[in-house]
Amino acid sequence: MDEYYWQKGFNEPGAFTGKPVEVGGSLGRGDATARGGIYCVREAMKCLNMPTGNSTYAIQGFGNAGQHAALLMKEVLGDGNTLLAVSDSRGGIFNRNGLDPQAIIDHKMSTGAVLGFAGAEPISNADLLELEVDVMFPSALENVITKENAPRMKAKISCELANGPTTPEGDSILCEKDVFVIPDFLANAGGVTVSYFEQVQNGANYFWSLEEVHERLDAKMTKAFHAVYKEHRGCEVNMRIAAYVVAVRRVARAMEIRGWV
Repeated sequence: MDEYYWQKGFNEPGAFTGKPVEVGGSLGRGDATARGGIYCVREAMKCLNMPTGNSTYAIQGFGNAGQHAALLMKEVLGDGNTLLAVSDSRGGIFNRNGLDPQAIIDHKMSTGAVLGFAGAEPISNADLLELEVDVMFPSALENVITKENAPRMKAKISCELANGPTTPEGDSILCEKDVFVIPDFLANAGGVTVSYFEQVQNGANYFWSLEEVHERLDAKMTKAFHAVYKEHRGCEVNMRIAAYVVAVRRVARAMEIRGWV
């Protein structure tokens, strides 16, 4: 941001986002990626007639997005939701009676890993993905759900907080198994959405409260989810293809209005 200032000759903080709040950043940016995903999960549960306050979930990848998702499933959807397992690059932990998200975060911050958390048994990343849970959050690496393990996945919803966690072959298998996949470029769009909010606030030189950021993000993500879900039902395609349909149709319409096609 400072280098851009020297190049332009005047300050333009909105050119870069993700800044500290003290120099023009937006409140709510830290957990925005996970929060947007949780809003999508909430809407998916409504569409699938699943209870939003009494579900089980697991998180593969316990970095920024995974940690916030662990907390927000309870904060946004209710304390009745139970975290069964989490994992990071060094392995995972599992407790069929539930895990305390904040306690695991504290443990990881102090030790560098989730392994060794008291009251939990170890579980591999591979086995975690195959747990019988209501919601699975693949939140780490690309291509972790493949044609090899997709047939064994038992989650009802897969919310892709990571970029590209499911291969095309794995995606087809999940579709055949009626696993409801919330695709990455919908599920994890909350982060870039709040970055957009940051640019808007910088342009107006007026900054919103945390509650306003959450309300606006909720509205954006809910609208986006239902636009995709409408195409999913209307075109009888999976949610990933439906998201592409929405995106391409919007670009095509804009090109048509401008006389390009």
